[in-house]
Amino acid sequence: MSNKDQTNNGKEAGSLLIIGGHEDKSGECLILRRFIDMAGGRDSRIVIVATATDQPRLVGNEYRDLFSDLGAAVVAVMAVNDRETANQREQADLIKQATGIFFTGGDQLRITSILGGSAVDAAIRTVLAQGAVIGGTSAGAAIMSETMIVAGNSNDTPKKSSLIMAQGMGFLSEGVVDQHFAQRGRINRLLEAVAQNPHVLGIGIDEDTALIVGPGRMCEVIGSQTVTILDGKNIIYSNISESNRYQPLAISNVLLHILPSGFGFDLNLRLPMQLAAN
Repeated sequence: MSNKDQTNNGKEAGSLLIIGGHEDKSGECLILRRFIDMAGGRDSRIVIVATATDQPRLVGNEYRDLFSDLGAAVVAVMAVNDRETANQREQADLIKQATGIFFTGGDQLRITSILGGSAVDAAIRTVLAQGAVIGGTSAGAAIMSETMIVAGNSNDTPKKSSLIMAQGMGFLSEGVVDQHFAQRGRINRLLEAVAQNPHVLGIGIDEDTALIVGPGRMCEVIGSQTVTILDGKNIIYSNISESNRYQPLAISNVLLHILPSGFGFDLNLRLPMQLAAN
């Protein structure tokens, strides 16, 4: 799936590579290699955005060394830790030269509150529209959707009180992403998110697994685990609007898809598919 595919209106647009966290960094590094390929391979120019973490230099340099060792041509670390820096022209100009932008893990609210509406944010949207790839892991995955999950109790019965949501960066429309999905038992909180807005697809991504979203909203699953998709469009009953904050959620007729590597998903048609082997 190329980051130079065409959208329905004929304009070039980029792709997303959304990682559930803890991707392989010492073995085959399949997911990180795929990101480099999507960014142009030996001609790639990658910017690592380490805003989410409180150790931006340490985390950013780790990914810089990884991407360089895996064959990326140029790799730069952007440690933007405040809105003043996020609005600096030189930071936006660095983004404008990138073919791939990679968001590290950490705290997703740091990304949205520091970068949202800034010059860096505008530059990211410009290069995405021109064909760049945006990747993100863990918190960097959560920010991809228009509305993101900030927190939620994964160990309790699903209820309104256990879910906190906020505005995401909005690179992915009509979906909400949760990460570390199977490993942290997060299906309850994703069900709560879908119950609140059944039109939005719930996308849960396991660790060492990624969902690639092409400009035509055609997806591919890669990595060692699975992607879970919850479709609530045909929900028959939900008590989410009538229940109090601590009452258990009632919900029926949610469509569930569990997709490992080798499968894809059409976000427009809401249909899974098995991809042809290479």
